[in-house]
Amino acid sequence: MQTFIDQPRTPAIEEAESILRSCVHCGFCTATCPTYQLLGSELDSPRGRIYLIKEMLETGLATEKTRLHLDRCLTCRSCETTCPSGVHYGRLIDIGREMVDEKSPRTLIERLMRRAMLSTIPYKVRMSVALSAARLIRPLLPNSLRTKIPAMQNPGPMPQSSHVRRMLIPEGCVQPLTAPNTNIATARVLDRLGISLVNATGCCGALNQHLSDSHGAKDMMRRNIDAWWPHIEEGAEAIVMTASGCGLMVKEYGALLKDDVEYAEKAIRISAMAKDISEILAAENMAEYAHAGRGMRVAYHSSCTSQHGQKLSGKVEALLARCGFELLPVSDSHLCCGAAGTYTLTQPELSGQLLNNKIAALEAGGPEIIATANVGCQMHLASSTSLPVVHWIELLAKNKPTN
Repeated sequence: MQTFIDQPRTPAIEEAESILRSCVHCGFCTATCPTYQLLGSELDSPRGRIYLIKEMLETGLATEKTRLHLDRCLTCRSCETTCPSGVHYGRLIDIGREMVDEKSPRTLIERLMRRAMLSTIPYKVRMSVALSAARLIRPLLPNSLRTKIPAMQNPGPMPQSSHVRRMLIPEGCVQPLTAPNTNIATARVLDRLGISLVNATGCCGALNQHLSDSHGAKDMMRRNIDAWWPHIEEGAEAIVMTASGCGLMVKEYGALLKDDVEYAEKAIRISAMAKDISEILAAENMAEYAHAGRGMRVAYHSSCTSQHGQKLSGKVEALLARCGFELLPVSDSHLCCGAAGTYTLTQPELSGQLLNNKIAALEAGGPEIIATANVGCQMHLASSTSLPVVHWIELLAKNKPTN
């Protein structure tokens, strides 16, 4: 794609131009774009949004129309999986959104809503207060809102072990409040494999990054690096990620902080050490879990950040199958469930349509349980089905090994 950008050159514009030039207009991305399938508009496809970003870079202008179509993008990166040219669309859409917000400011209501999300969700204490208040008034809310509030979980204690092998596990911001079973289950499984986990705090920064607050996101990255580095120096062999959205973000620290003289090298090391729990277990001897599933019928939703972002498609499914679970076929498994971070709040109608389609696909085979790899997907799916929805690692922790 040719570009004719007549603006002062910044690192973001240089990066965006490089990505734009890698696009060859083929349109393969439209076949796997969830919003294009729902809306049928070229401007709601990756190729259409690429043209909008190109126009903005070349003219220096952005309109509400530009923002509308960029906002509708789920950042699911399904298009990246499909693209034969390797266009880094996810990075381009982040740059484009931040530029749109600078050139065409949002309405006061939109700005207040985004500020409320950014000042609450990434902070565990504030989010805990908000979630407690929501649970308190839950019975008074309409069903459409009531189902969105996760019930309280009692995960039990974290295993207290002191194995020679140690790994770091970030708590995150939302997951310990809404799905605490996930990290506890991870600790129990790894404990049986002779690995101890060391808890670490801190939001990964993904929410800020995708809500056009790259400066806030980078501040969180730096704080996490400072907090995690002593554990790495003490011998932690990996950073275990149990929320695929957070995992993808941490794996991108190196790229996002590449121009930070003080943190660039550490960020690269952090990204290299970040491993999804499926990657950790795939390298371990799982023989004692060979019959843990005992034929349980599972519908697995492969989160976008897992299959398209981290390119881990099929890894969890293979692991569960090896452990004796029956993995049911799920149609259109490449499509997003509609959770996509804050998408349920910013684009509720489209999110709801995608959710309905995904639930129908997951329930079609008659599963006993639905499993996924990301806390946002887990909460979103659970709001619309009577089946249990869990993080897949819970299946191993709940179903005892053969010895």
